[in-house]
Amino acid sequence: MFYHIKELQYNAKPDRPDPVYAKKLQEVLGGQFGEISVMMQYLFQGWNCRGEQKYRDMLLDIGTEEIAHVEMLATMIAQLLDNAPVEDQENAAKDPIIGAVMGGMNPQHAIVSGLGARPDDSEGYPWTSRYTIASGNLLADFRANLNAESQGRLQVVRLYEMTDDKGVRDMLSFLIARDTMHQNQWMAAIEELEQKQKPIVPATFNQQYEKQEVSYSFMNFSEGEESRQGRWASGKSMDGQAEFEYISEPRAMGQIPFLQPAPPHIHGTPPSPL
Repeated sequence: MFYHIKELQYNAKPDRPDPVYAKKLQEVLGGQFGEISVMMQYLFQGWNCRGEQKYRDMLLDIGTEEIAHVEMLATMIAQLLDNAPVEDQENAAKDPIIGAVMGGMNPQHAIVSGLGARPDDSEGYPWTSRYTIASGNLLADFRANLNAESQGRLQVVRLYEMTDDKGVRDMLSFLIARDTMHQNQWMAAIEELEQKQKPIVPATFNQQYEKQEVSYSFMNFSEGEESRQGRWASGKSMDGQAEFEYISEPRAMGQIPFLQPAPPHIHGTPPSPL
């Protein structure tokens, strides 16, 4: 059960309207690494969680918080669109720098949503559930969550640098701080799971069934050998099961592929006459 209270988790009050910035802010609302994505990702991971109850509770805690972040961003975008009719896009385009670099406001903010936020990214592409990951394997999912929070924090920091509006920056500073916590949270959860099981996902697969001759080989498939200097090229493997090896000139281990001609009813390219 969800229960809504009227107050926002944190203030979302811009100093002044800015329809162009509202368009940019859509990215961290409805983009691939936006708040809608992590909200849905964490909630579905929690609802589908079959592991320990503490992980389910933690996932639903953070997923519910992300609903609050969606509300904050939607509120901020709506206020940035105050007194911003669609003509503002035309006015912005009169300045060649603004027109070329910023592209003006999103006309859908005026035409479709009535000066409100939309579940879209900054280019107007609609949010899709394909952005989300909920595999049922908590270690795999938590690593995906860490990536999502890393990319999301990066984008919010970039947006912070793109405005001098103190009210917008105040809200973004809160979201950046929460992303700091969330990255730490996922790193802590990942570390805990790795200590309880093998760090390679899935831990339940018997490694004897994989081609172990290449399980710990780094293969140099590009010109130069600068990659030899990395931690991944020598020394103990990260799972502690073997030693890394560096293969300078990897060899082909498979056959030369040959596919039989398709039957006539497929209407492919006919074989050359003998």
